[in-house]
Amino acid sequence: SEVKIITVRVVGGEVGAVTALAPKIGPLGLAPKKVGEDIAKATQDWKGLRVTCQLSIQNRQATISVVPSAASLVIKALKEPERDRKKVKNV
Repeated sequence: SEVKIITVRVVGGEVGAVTALAPKIGPLGLAPKKVGEDIAKATQDWKGLRVTCQLSIQNRQATISVVPSAASLVIKALKEPERDRKKVKNV
């Protein structure tokens, strides 16, 4: 019943690379694909921005909390339009 805390940087609202999550949460008995979808759901209102997520894992149950950086808070406060990462570079 020990609480493990894992920190990951993800792009908000997107299911990230499962391969990046697998070595971190695989040994804890969690399905990386399901956790990736949960992270995407939790970061829905940070769409297109890179945010830090903290996974608290206890009893094979992951709870996700978003820890926004100062930069992403500023971008959100300025109501910047969501950028398409494939088209818009150097932001």
